Amino acid sequence: MYATERHEAIAGLVRQHGRVAVADVAAQFGVTTETVRRDLAALERAGLLRRVHGGAVPTSALTVVERALADRDADRADVKDRIARAALDLVPSGGSIALDAGTTTVRLARLLPTDSPLLVVTSAVPVAAQLAGAGSIDLHLVGGRVRGTTHAAVGPEALRAVEALRVDTAFIGANGITPDHGLTTPDHDEAALKRALVAAGRRVVVLADASKIGSEHLVRFAQLDEVDVLVTDASAPRRDLKSFEARGVEVVVA
Repeated sequence: MYATERHEAIAGLVRQHGRVAVADVAAQFGVTTETVRRDLAALERAGLLRRVHGGAVPTSALTVVERALADRDADRADVKDRIARAALDLVPSGGSIALDAGTTTVRLARLLPTDSPLLVVTSAVPVAAQLAGAGSIDLHLVGGRVRGTTHAAVGPEALRAVEALRVDTAFIGANGITPDHGLTTPDHDEAALKRALVAAGRRVVVLADASKIGSEHLVRFAQLDEVDVLVTDASAPRRDLKSFEARGVEVVVA
């Protein structure tokens, strides 16, 4: 089968099934997984599908609906634990940090040392609940409307509070991250708050497991040149990680 014939067949499978996996396509057509990834990249450039972690979906599958926090918390829990442990090394001793909402940032909050001074700003209710009364941590909770999906404070009040701040390091979560389009999330209000948190950090660290890499959502809140460090896991596509590094992002693999 010629490459053009394989491309047509792959595009047909995506339309028919709504999603294809790299490993399944490789087995079906008797080619390597690397060949399939190149095929998917070519089809994505042609606008015929959208690559996601481990495969591809139709272009119409751009995510606009979020899953609830409790549902997401159990996904890849061991991987998120490793990412949080790796991110702990990036917490400035005796400094200040901002913790975004997200299942991985909550895990980082649980690991923060409570026997040395640290100022923590967060818009996330679960993060605040974890750190309230925790030793020498000086906790600042941003107020505003709390979204039921992510338990994060958003809206004008939250934005005003964050836009007035400057912290040593901002730890940010993202629903999707790609080399070309940057960091994205489905909700406009949440994107605005994340954008403000990114601007508040002298150093910006993104915590994103491999399922977020290659995924794009409705609203972009940061470009890659605003990110200093990406902490992810070993199953992230090496090609994408090299692209991040080529754009000046330090990649830490947990």
